[in-house]
Order: sequence, then C-alpha cells, then structure tokens
Amino acid sequence: MIPVTILTGFLGSGKTTLLKRILNEKHGMKIAVIENEFGEENIDNEILVQDSNEQIIQMSNGCICCTIRGDLARVLGDLAAKKRAGELDFERVVIETTGLANPGPVAQTFFMDNEIADEFLLDAIITLVDAKHANHQLDEHEVVQRQVGFADRLFITKADLVDEAAVDALRHRLLHMNPRAAIKVVNFGEADIKEIFDLRGFNLNAKLEIDPDFLAEDEHAHSHAHAHDEHGHTHDDHANCDHDHGHCDHEGHDHGHHHHAHHDDKIKSFVFRSERPFDPNKLEDFLGGILQIYGERLLRYKGVLYMKGVDRKVVFQGVHQMMGSDLAAKWQPVEKKNSKMVFIGIELPQDLITDGLSACLV
Repeated sequence: MIPVTILTGFLGSGKTTLLKRILNEKHGMKIAVIENEFGEENIDNEILVQDSNEQIIQMSNGCICCTIRGDLARVLGDLAAKKRAGELDFERVVIETTGLANPGPVAQTFFMDNEIADEFLLDAIITLVDAKHANHQLDEHEVVQRQVGFADRLFITKADLVDEAAVDALRHRLLHMNPRAAIKVVNFGEADIKEIFDLRGFNLNAKLEIDPDFLAEDEHAHSHAHAHDEHGHTHDDHANCDHDHGHCDHEGHDHGHHHHAHHDDKIKSFVFRSERPFDPNKLEDFLGGILQIYGERLLRYKGVLYMKGVDRKVVFQGVHQMMGSDLAAKWQPVEKKNSKMVFIGIELPQDLITDGLSACLV
C-alpha cells in the first residue's frame, strides 16, 4: 500500500514552503506530489514545468510532481498504473490541496473508491495554520475551521510574527476544535520528516490520542458541576456548559486560561467516556442513526470501546458518513475496561449524542 499525506491549510499558511522542504531534503525517499491546480502559487517553476496538459515531472532527487486539473481518483489511478508498469518509481504520495479547499472530499476518495483503497493508504491530514492571520481566518472562513477539524497534526507557522501569548491563545483555540491533533510550532517549514510521514492517523488501532490539556481542562470544568449523571457514571464533556462556546473556562479558573478570548467556533469537539460496557446492538443502531442524520457535519470521530460479551477492544473511526470498525487487542487483566470516544464536527448536538450513547450502555 502506498501511503498518502494530505497537506492542507489556508492561503499563505506556508504549505508550499513545507512542500519544497520535503522535496529538497536529502531523505532518500521517492515522493510523488500531486498539486491541486488552483493553489495560491504552484510549486516554483524551477520544480514544476507548467504545461497546458496534465503534467508529470521527474525531479533531480527522484521525486515526481504532477498538477491536476481532473478528478483526484483518476490521477491516483494513473500514477498507480504507471508505477505497476515500471514507468514511475515512487514510495509515497503527498497531495497539496488548494488553500480554499475542504479536505473532506479528498480524504473520502480513499474510502469510497475501491480501486484507490486497494493501492493507497491514507496516512494523515496535516494542516498548516498561519499564526498571524489564523484568528481572523477562522472567524471568517468555515473552510479553515474544517481544515483544522480534519487534521491529524497541526503545524502553526509564522509564529515569529506574533508574541508568545498570541501563539498560546491560538493553540488553546485549536485544541477545542480538535483535541486529537498534536500541535507544533514550525518555522519556515522546518519540520522533521518523522513528524510528517507515517503518522497513521487513519489506522484502526487501540490508541486514542486526545490532548491531555483538553481532558484536564474538561475535568476541571466539571469536577464541581454535573460530574455524575443519574446513572452514576461520569462522562466528561462540555454538555453541561451553559454557554455557547467550546471553552468551558468558568470565571475564577486558576489555571491560566482566563485570558483567552472566546471564539464561537462552529467546529467543536467533545469526548465521551464510560466504564460500563456498551450493548453492541443498541450502539450499532444509535451510531448508524447519528451518521445518517449528522454525517455531513461529523468531520472526524474515533473510539476505543468496551463491548459487552467481547473480550477484545473494539475500535472504530470515520470521516463524515464513512465509518470503519475492527477488533483490536484483548483486554489485559490489569487494564481497566472502559470506552473512550472523541467527536469533531460542525455544530453537533452534543447533549443528544452523549445522552444517546449513555442509553446504549448495559
């Protein structure tokens, strides 16, 4: 399977800088880059020779580039066919989306099209966020929020142009939109290749990374309000927040977040946890209904589940309506069995989803 990385971020966020760095570094990898035609600047002409037709360029370090004006699935199919025929040699693909693009449909290509799914493995979506303009862009353009919500990793660029407090506030804002993605400040595209490739953001595995700061803040917000529901188990989420933003930092918090401006972002995330097992049939019905109704608004979701009558962890994850699930490792005797799920989406009815999940518990 050929791993694919999707590189996204708003106009001017530094995608091209990062891409050039990836392509020019001496890492010995043979990378095929697919440039989406309407980018703010195509990778410089020294790298890409523009031609009126679809163009595939072999580069000095063994990488290849192509600009696309057609359907992504077709271009990927062509690349795979040329690789099989021995005409092109590459080990992985990087797709640079245009700054105005929603990465959702690009990601969905890898799940919808069987021929593509047989040859290519979507590794991760990396989103670049420009520190200087991010707040304004996030306020103005829902597509920028979507780019953040879909990410497996977030790189904050141009941090040298703002002060530390601004970077901290931006990090905080991004965390509430997407607690799954590691956030890193990157100057001038100087990211380690290991932080870009083989992140396995779409693997079905029993690791569910959620930023610990997000969880700690979450717990803090609820330690004195509604920590337990009537069934006596905790589900730490923002459902009990009586305000309409995702931040939940009630006045008087002493952990240094009180200075963050409140942004009413449409894209928010929440976590559901329980130590009681799920009834598999009820859960399947409920999740099926949620995906049908809210699938378009669900960007990424992932969970590791404790199911009644199953001695192994059940893992699931999805993009929009497309969900995959699998059995993972056995629960170890020393492990505390529990379920943990994270949902990232646009104006999701959090109470409805968390109450519905609670109702699926045994």
